[in-house]
Amino acid sequence: MDAESAVDLVRNATYVALVVGAPVLAVSIVVGLTISVLQAITQIQEQTISMIPKIVLMALTMLFVLPWAIHRLVEYASVLFDEIPTNL
Repeated sequence: MDAESAVDLVRNATYVALVVGAPVLAVSIVVGLTISVLQAITQIQEQTISMIPKIVLMALTMLFVLPWAIHRLVEYASVLFDEIPTNL
């Protein structure tokens, strides 16, 4: 295995990790911003108010995205295992 193929493996793994994690991160950002705006409007400065909606919506997003994420990870793993003989 040369340096170029190792860099490609790391780049592809990072890309897959970012793509799989992006939906949950996006939901967390949107919910956090929405609750922060509502807290600023109502002048309620309690830090723990945003935790429960974030946790619930992130869990629901993970349940909704889970089949797609598993498919992407299995697809990446199968490509990775198929390329093992060519990288040795």
